[in-house]
Amino acid sequence: MCGNLYNEIINMKTKIFLDSGDPKETKDTFSLLGFLDGQTTNPSLFAKNPQIQEQLTMGKKFTQDEVYSFYQSVIKEIYQIIPNGSISIEVYADKKTTVDEMLKQALLMNSWIPTAHIKLPITHAGLEVARILVDKNIRVNMTLCFTQQQAAAVYSATYGAKKGQVFISPFIGRLDDLGLNGLDLIKNCLEMYKNGDRHVEVLVASVRSLYHLLASFAMEANIVTTPFSILKAWKEKTKPQSSEKKLKEIKYEEIDLSKPWTQFNINHDLTNIGIEKFCSDWNKLIDFSK
Repeated sequence: MCGNLYNEIINMKTKIFLDSGDPKETKDTFSLLGFLDGQTTNPSLFAKNPQIQEQLTMGKKFTQDEVYSFYQSVIKEIYQIIPNGSISIEVYADKKTTVDEMLKQALLMNSWIPTAHIKLPITHAGLEVARILVDKNIRVNMTLCFTQQQAAAVYSATYGAKKGQVFISPFIGRLDDLGLNGLDLIKNCLEMYKNGDRHVEVLVASVRSLYHLLASFAMEANIVTTPFSILKAWKEKTKPQSSEKKLKEIKYEEIDLSKPWTQFNINHDLTNIGIEKFCSDWNKLIDFSK
């Protein structure tokens, strides 16, 4: 699949994003490639920011206001490097986070920069907020997608949005971890969306290898987001290694995209696990006694 994919960047149909919470990596990626179409962040990536880690190493945590302030400064620094690129900013959302609480964060984060895509989980509350934001002409990135049913719900919940306003982020690496071929989900989502108005763009996330990256190019995914190390390997024309594990096929479902989003099954254990992990990494930064 990937042998003929080392082509000139100008021929690429897939946009390339960096998956990182570190502006230094943004600079390094821009220098490496000569361009960068965007960047995705999340609470776990933000927690790995070197300045955050330095403060934690000294035994210092943040107040909640300080965490949001620092997150804003990181996003603004990234924006200065790629002012025309989409930058995904993720709300804090656990199982108890209400629609109003999520919406308040989303509106605040969207005010930080003019090129934001607000990341929301594919949950009932997340989809409700997505509908509200789309109606306000705010861009969204629906994250922690693991099924075609979830992808259909995102399409239905955001119907009427403009092209470029809605991303969906299937996490392929985490499906691979379960022995499922995560790339099949990308292929299935792209195929399903051909039956609609294509207002949702598929953003390949949880990319674990150069093979994942090149396969995303081969399928002409709308966007792929990846760590700097993988982009470096691509630039250096490293030979990709396919998975040593035999991965189970994820079969295509025939789905009626015209149905209301509430009629799709949006529940998935990996979505719940991902939400818990993001919240845990965020909460570890905060001194709740202050």
